[in-house]
Amino acid sequence: MASEDCRVYHERQKLQFCLLHALNNLFQENDAFTRAHLNAISEKLVLDEPNREPWTPLSFVFKPHHNSVTGNYDINVLISALEEKGKSVVWHDHRNGASSIDLDGPEATHKLMGIVLNVPVRRFGGIWKSRHWVALRKINELWYNLDSDLHTPHTFKDTDEVRQFLDNVINDNGEILLVMNDRN
Repeated sequence: MASEDCRVYHERQKLQFCLLHALNNLFQENDAFTRAHLNAISEKLVLDEPNREPWTPLSFVFKPHHNSVTGNYDINVLISALEEKGKSVVWHDHRNGASSIDLDGPEATHKLMGIVLNVPVRRFGGIWKSRHWVALRKINELWYNLDSDLHTPHTFKDTDEVRQFLDNVINDNGEILLVMNDRN
C-alpha cells in the first residue's frame, strides 16, 4: 500500500515477510517481487546445493532458505533476487563505520541504489528474538527509512542523520548491505 506521501511506496509488515516488503520498498514497486517469486528463488537455491539435506516431513515447512508458512527468507534469497534485477550486494565492513558509505551521490548516476539492513528484534515483550529486514532508499534527493514495521516511511533530515542511524545499527549488531546499481 502507498504511504501518505504519494511519491514513496511503502509496504507494511505481514507475518515474517519482511524481506519481501523490504525488496518491494527498495524498488518502490508493488509486486517487484512476490511471495511466489521468492519461494521459487528459495527452491532453486536448494536444487543448486551440492550437499542437500535428505527430505523429512518437516521439510515441507522448514526449508533451508525460508519458512514456507511465515516467510522469513535468508540472505541467499536476498542476493539472488537482487542479482535477477541486475543489482549486486556489498556487505559493509563494520570496522569502517557508516562514514565510509557514499550516501551523497546523485540518484540518477549513483552506484548505490539503496541499503538493506538485517537487524536484531525482540517481540512479544522480549521473549522472542529474531532478525528483521529493512530497506533505506534515497528518493527525490531525500533518504527514507522504509521499515515495514513503521506506519509510514521515516524521512531523514540529511545524510548525517542517515549515518548516525547506520552507526546505531552497527552498534546494535545489525548488518548493512549496500545494494549497488551495477554488478561490476
